[in-house]
Amino acid sequence: MKPVTLITGASQGIGAACARLLARQGHSLLIHYAAHADLALAVAAECLRLGAPQAVIAQGDLAEETDVLRLFEEADRSLPPLTGLVNNAGIIDRTARLEDMSAARLQRMMAVNVVGPMLCAKEAIRRMSWRHGGHGGVIVNVSSSAVRSGAPAMYVDYAASKGAIDVLTQGLAKEVAADGIRVCAVRPGIT
Repeated sequence: MKPVTLITGASQGIGAACARLLARQGHSLLIHYAAHADLALAVAAECLRLGAPQAVIAQGDLAEETDVLRLFEEADRSLPPLTGLVNNAGIIDRTARLEDMSAARLQRMMAVNVVGPMLCAKEAIRRMSWRHGGHGGVIVNVSSSAVRSGAPAMYVDYAASKGAIDVLTQGLAKEVAADGIRVCAVRPGIT
């Protein structure tokens, strides 16, 4: 079975680098973006030149379940069966101390950086799990080196959200291993 990977936040940065690497390895790709269709289209075109059999783009706000469902429906419609998910998309806000952060900021941070990846993992599992008729696969969660320091007086909300990703990775890896799905995380430094 040829690899097919959905990458969230793939219109730039780490997500775009992942897309380029996977394209060189022959993956068909769904390149998710939140706001910049032009950047996503450029990454998709580059991935096709690098060897991806297919590269399609899809927009969505990962904090919205309906957008996540639409993203995976696009993958179902446009690509062969999914074999991989890179949970890369995430947000960060301006440097601040926790006492100066609004509830809206904290809720948005957790919605995009924690709930979004969990919703994406849920949909990927439904497609890849042997229990659901899938062929297995891999989920890669992008964490952050900020988890180690906690990012004091900068963005403890972001560090906390990435700490949640680390815990999600540990638990989910054990939960779906028997279903043919590997779950791992990477912790890049500042990019």
